[in-house]
Amino acid sequence: MQTKEAPFTLRLWTVEEYHQMAEAGIFHPEERVELIAGQIIRMSAKGTAYSSAVGRIYKLLENCLGQQAWIRTEQPVVLDDFSEPEPDVAVVKLDPLDYADHHPTRSEVHLIIEVADTSLRYDRETKAKVYAKSGIADYWLLDVIDRKLHMFREPIQEGYQSEVILSEEASVSPLQFPTLDIALQDILPPAIVE
Repeated sequence: MQTKEAPFTLRLWTVEEYHQMAEAGIFHPEERVELIAGQIIRMSAKGTAYSSAVGRIYKLLENCLGQQAWIRTEQPVVLDDFSEPEPDVAVVKLDPLDYADHHPTRSEVHLIIEVADTSLRYDRETKAKVYAKSGIADYWLLDVIDRKLHMFREPIQEGYQSEVILSEEASVSPLQFPTLDIALQDILPPAIVE
């Protein structure tokens, strides 16, 4: 008689445990990691197009929304007990202490933007599901290689019900700031002609 082996189970880490590991020095100070759905994910290196786009997005949003929202780049956002991603750009509610006492939570998020050069599939599939499950109503994924914006809206537990892909000639407005018209060419890195 054959005995069935028990299926393996994945050990998921909580945000609290993740913070304890960081405080204990388990991660190298220069190591870029984030907690996604209970798993510690090593983040890819930053390319020049990626860095350019993140800087351009930050500058544009800071100039347009600086008095209405807090613009954070590559800083943690707590989505639930098992996810604390560090989105490339997060537009969050103003906080009287400038988030000195906590990381923004999902209820404080207006917009999350991820910039992809090598991470498009991961950001489009894995991260989109985590953001949708957490109720992030407005998630943008800027593809700097194909120069397109994937705009995700209408979150449900299984993912986003709406994904609109816009070309670099398009403009877009955040759900929470509908009068702000952002030309994609203003946030994409300049096209390099070879």
